[in-house]
Amino acid sequence: MLTEQKIQNIIADPEAGMWLIDKPTDWTSHDVVAKLRGLSKIKVIGHTGTLDPFATGLLICLTGKATKLVDYFHDFKKTYLATIKLGCVSDTFDRTGQILNAKSEIPALPAGRLNKSKIQIEEIQKTLTSFIGKQQQLPPMFSAKKIAGQKLYKLARQGKSVERELNEIEIYSLDLISFDAKALILEIRVVCSTGTYIRSLAHDLGEKLGTGAVLWELRREIIGPFGVNEAIILLETNQGILLEKMIKPAQILAILPKLC
Repeated sequence: MLTEQKIQNIIADPEAGMWLIDKPTDWTSHDVVAKLRGLSKIKVIGHTGTLDPFATGLLICLTGKATKLVDYFHDFKKTYLATIKLGCVSDTFDRTGQILNAKSEIPALPAGRLNKSKIQIEEIQKTLTSFIGKQQQLPPMFSAKKIAGQKLYKLARQGKSVERELNEIEIYSLDLISFDAKALILEIRVVCSTGTYIRSLAHDLGEKLGTGAVLWELRREIIGPFGVNEAIILLETNQGILLEKMIKPAQILAILPKLC
């Protein structure tokens, strides 16, 4: 809990605030922070939860002494729009990794399972429903999670695999938005807890369906009460827009859970 004095110090800091950023594809979360530092001339900037480079959508960035509030964003539910391609797998569980055709290169999958006529939308909906609720999820090797001070993706790039602990996550809702039976591509909307890997969800879905699956596109739409429709489009912003759109500490504190 923050003390009343610390809260007042945050409010009094002229550089403290928050930006809602719509992260473009092929930018790392660190790239976004570096861009904001360059435009705003504010040195102390951090984000409340990373997005993979190929993903787009809402990235919440805190500035100045408001960075002390980062832990209070962790309990917010997050909403993602995900595009998943069936019939293949990858070492990263997404399209950025080495893609293998499940039909020819994954012999453990049932023969003929990729026959389009055998993959029914009803089966997909039923399988998606099975993921709703609290569960244990294994973080993928290609992730920013640290074990013994080392980021997993750095170990994975060295061809190493280490033992990982299961994380408890919760999926609150999982809706099928569309399914292209010819292209074997489906679009889902997921509302989940912090710490949920949508890449792992896509991979696990492919295993349950017996087809293999890869996360193809990902967009984060909502974090708690904040939506990407309110966010600044990074590629169109400048210092003036940033200063105008900065959410000040008093507004942030009015939204966050009780701090003291």
